[in-house]
Amino acid sequence: MIQEFQTPPAHHLYYAIFLLIEKECEVEIGKLGTYSFQRGVYVYVGSAKRNLKKRIERHICIEKKKRWHMDYIRPYGTILKIITYDDSLSECELAGKFIAKGKILVPRMGSSDCKCPSHFIYLGTPALPLTDEYIKSFNYK
Repeated sequence: MIQEFQTPPAHHLYYAIFLLIEKECEVEIGKLGTYSFQRGVYVYVGSAKRNLKKRIERHICIEKKKRWHMDYIRPYGTILKIITYDDSLSECELAGKFIAKGKILVPRMGSSDCKCPSHFIYLGTPALPLTDEYIKSFNYK
């Protein structure tokens, strides 16, 4: 579980939040509708052109007014890890790396402002290790 989030480097614009959902649940994701979520690890890819730390701190908080798709699912999961990225790849390219190794359960989640199929990807069972080696397997710094 995330205890405290450190300030990301100033040149970082993108983030990946790894969320563990321990019990199957049904959640209404704003205008996208109601979806069933399996137990397991998910990743949410996002960006903040200004104040990345503030955006991530907002996602860490559970009780808040719902604005982003992540706000709807956040109360049902535990944040395992947060990684920030520079602009070596775009937000959509980064999401694509995770999509290639995962499964989309909610089409358009987190990607309403682009043409990506989703920015919220199911990665597998809770036993999935979120090691640095696993993260590097996405060929991203």
